[in-house]
Amino acid sequence: MAENLIEVSNLSFKFGKHEVLQNISFTVQKGDYIGVVGPNGSGKSTLVKIILGLYPVAAGRVFFNNKEVARPNFIGYLPQKTITNDKIFPATVGEIVAMGLLVSKKEPRLFNSWDQQIIDRILQKLKIFDLKEKRIGNLSGGQQQRVLLARAMVNNPQVLVLDEPTSALDPQIREDFYNLLKELNEKERVTILLVSHDIGSVGKYANKLLYLDRELAFYGTFEEFCNSRKMTEYFGHISQHQFCWRHVNGKCNHDH
Repeated sequence: MAENLIEVSNLSFKFGKHEVLQNISFTVQKGDYIGVVGPNGSGKSTLVKIILGLYPVAAGRVFFNNKEVARPNFIGYLPQKTITNDKIFPATVGEIVAMGLLVSKKEPRLFNSWDQQIIDRILQKLKIFDLKEKRIGNLSGGQQQRVLLARAMVNNPQVLVLDEPTSALDPQIREDFYNLLKELNEKERVTILLVSHDIGSVGKYANKLLYLDRELAFYGTFEEFCNSRKMTEYFGHISQHQFCWRHVNGKCNHDH
């Protein structure tokens, strides 16, 4: 039986009088790779920030491993707009990744040789160990994104949340990054929530789709999405099947 890591139940959220999320319910299970998609202003980033504990749960409930906690410490987070072009920014790759270990440390927050081994392992896993002593501002966008992914993963989180992680990357680097995430999900069983405006790419890599438009329009596997008459009505036949990547020559196995 699949292990439930996160359960969102009847979640609603407002900014002032403006309702951003309305009655959202879904469950994240261990090993899921969920593409969180929807139009601009649909509440994607707000949902993620509530799960991370950055925004309060105003209405509804959020459970982590069947418990309610204010700030879950088992989630790694890669936020939006993290690429820096500052060539003189002094932090090295190793120092940036080490920051991901601080959340689990008590005062005084000092790093030891065991920490360095953990940092070295994640750098090797993401194939950036040779960049350890380089300044992050001197790296390419794709290299920087791997460093920030390493920072999010160094504490061995149960869930990895990425908010538009490829928006600043060119197409080939974006493809490489998506392939890396897929490998982490399939080989390491890292559970992933990927927020993206790029629904066409998400369907190529993720195994579940959460389509948000203030309300939860759809949550399930891509096969279920492909076979959903409701989603055909919602998107139109052509767009629906451009998103799901689960059939050949524009045909899928549901009856119309």
